[in-house]
Amino acid sequence: MCDTLVALGNSTKEGNVIFGKNSDRPSSEAQLITYSPAMRHSKEKTVNCTYITIPQVSETNAVLMSQPFWMFGCEIGCNEHGVAIGNEAVHTKEPLRSSGLLGMDLLRLGLERAKTAEEALKIIITLLEAFGQGGSCSFTPPQWLYHNSYLIADCKKAFVLETADEWWIVEDVKDVRSISNNLSIRGRGDKRKKGIIQHAIEKDYCKDDDDFDFAMIFSDPQIPKRFSPYSRDGCTLNMLDQNKGQITEQLMMNFLREHDVGICMHGSFESNSSQVSKLKDDGLKSIHWFTGSTLPCLSIFKPYIFPVGEEIVLNPGPYPKVDPEWFWTKHSTYIKKLKQKSALDRKTTFIAQSRKIEQSTMKQVRDLEMMEGKLPAKQYEEYFYRINIQCWKQSKTLIE
Repeated sequence: MCDTLVALGNSTKEGNVIFGKNSDRPSSEAQLITYSPAMRHSKEKTVNCTYITIPQVSETNAVLMSQPFWMFGCEIGCNEHGVAIGNEAVHTKEPLRSSGLLGMDLLRLGLERAKTAEEALKIIITLLEAFGQGGSCSFTPPQWLYHNSYLIADCKKAFVLETADEWWIVEDVKDVRSISNNLSIRGRGDKRKKGIIQHAIEKDYCKDDDDFDFAMIFSDPQIPKRFSPYSRDGCTLNMLDQNKGQITEQLMMNFLREHDVGICMHGSFESNSSQVSKLKDDGLKSIHWFTGSTLPCLSIFKPYIFPVGEEIVLNPGPYPKVDPEWFWTKHSTYIKKLKQKSALDRKTTFIAQSRKIEQSTMKQVRDLEMMEGKLPAKQYEEYFYRINIQCWKQSKTLIE
């Protein structure tokens, strides 16, 4: 369960690409803000993904991730070149495999190896075809298997990539787009794996070329021809459509906090972490906002830029178990008390205090952005790091 959204520059208030995602996972599964610096690797180097080992490339990018603690991959993330990716679990008629690259592994590898959204798209497809997707997506039994879709963006372009086992199809985003937990690319898409239409005919998914409609014929269970505005799929796209030309980081955060249809998901599955990114062009620094905690409605988005310096991050996982000292864990423990009916007043106060911190932080970031190019790069970065650290300190104080 997740929702990923993007608005290209032709649909946002400032002309920057705005990307956002809620990562919905089992409510007890910690999800951490982790950072891997840019690195060079020897020719013999391999990379241990969650279940399999694959060859490493000669250079990898610096990446900032929202990472379930136990896996190699990540649910959402961005890299130093301004590429952001989110994935979704989807269910198809094609077989599920017990081993391979997790969808989250493919996401991280795309960020580590690509400098543009188009490169990331090609890298994920190449790795999918070479190693396949598979393995349980859950930390504890029973196995949880699914295929994946992706929303891949940079400061100029965005793509939706949807998969059904080894098969894939791509849609070029024109203005706004969202994906949830259903296949969504209709017809033949803009690109597709060679042979996919013939495969669908042989499997009796469709009759002929004219009958090929990827989302409709590969989905299992069957999806409607049009999603209701009261579904997560329909609601996310409606929110984007209705706000074209006015979309900002703050508005994207508001979308991720939507409760009527459960974009901000509560329960045994929860929105365990969230990311909103403003992807800038012309050599300007993209700004990435991560909660690093569960439930965006009860969290504060904290700002990050590359290079990651004094900002608060953890080393990449996997980790063997949840650490009670992680901010994610402490925050989750604290907000459990706020979910009780008797704590309504405390919850209202907590949300008000959280929004005040977040709004103040966003204002400081906006003010600093006005100085980009006027300040020496190092000084700009140092000021930004101070804003991040202050936001983290205030976030921790709220739950102590």
